[in-house]
Amino acid sequence: MEYWNTREELSHANRLRRSYYELLRDDLDQFILQYGLTESYKNFCAREIPYPFVEKRELKPRAILPDREHECQNTFLVIFVEDTIPAVHKKYVRFFDINKATKTNLLRTKTLLLSDELEKYQKYLESAHFFDFLKLLLPVDYALLIQRDSASHSRDRYGVSHFHVRIDWPIADAAEDLARHLRYISKDLYEKGDKYAEDFQKKFFEYYGFPMMVGGRRTAACVAAQYLRRVPCISTVYAGSSETRGLIRISEKGVAKSVLMKLTGEEVTQLAEASNLKVRTFKQNYVAAREDDDSLCIFQATYACTDQARPPDDGKLREIKPDLYWLTVKSQHILPLPGMWKYPPLPYNVIYS
Repeated sequence: MEYWNTREELSHANRLRRSYYELLRDDLDQFILQYGLTESYKNFCAREIPYPFVEKRELKPRAILPDREHECQNTFLVIFVEDTIPAVHKKYVRFFDINKATKTNLLRTKTLLLSDELEKYQKYLESAHFFDFLKLLLPVDYALLIQRDSASHSRDRYGVSHFHVRIDWPIADAAEDLARHLRYISKDLYEKGDKYAEDFQKKFFEYYGFPMMVGGRRTAACVAAQYLRRVPCISTVYAGSSETRGLIRISEKGVAKSVLMKLTGEEVTQLAEASNLKVRTFKQNYVAAREDDDSLCIFQATYACTDQARPPDDGKLREIKPDLYWLTVKSQHILPLPGMWKYPPLPYNVIYS
């Protein structure tokens, strides 16, 4: 049983809203890939610092990641919700009048480089200047919340509702919620002892594609993703991390990680031929930058839950087995450059090669 309704379970009005949300999310995906990856690469180039490419082993489930932050990497946390989060959830998702995305509140925040010419309609995704506005907000601490405007009754309208949004749900509560859902406990995280609770909290992070107790934005991302299961609609969490040098996307489809990957000339030729493309066409539509004879492309890995990370068919309580993997690599692709219209992602299996 999912926490969100499938299209077949929705009214015609809500099916239309789901379609609109997914269409807007496609555009948001493109923008955040550009901001999180290709613009981060340009930051390194501008500072004449070699770009720290992600190694293939870092994309494997349960990989141990380098514990180093890179200040040139763009970091952010964005929560995009299909509906409007009810006020009852403000205790743990901290959105109040003081951090509402109004012109007065935004201009009061001196860390944001906003001008007095800021127009209130720019915060809506339908605005031609929305992504310019979003780019100014992304560096803020904590999260940006994008959701349906509850005041627009006649149509579905989405915009940035709040900034500086803290996710204050305790990690233990988030892990307990997942443990009950997966039937590893009946009620309390510590009902089977401290060691069991600690093992499950490690598995909680693994479930969302992270090592144990990662940095602030990534912890907030997986806690937010778990908490938003209490809101009966789909949601998407984007996290940009200076340690992972990539974009993490958590949605109803699961976890995906996107990074910049360097391909040799030979690899480009092989991939283009396998995809029935001319090498020149591939370079025009899939290559973000060049370093000597190498091409820089956007690589995305998507992950699927194993049986241990899905509710058991019989619904019975079970014991955790820490050695078993909870995620497996589902698919691997080279993505077209953000904004490219005609060309699809290309299968490219390299993580275990």
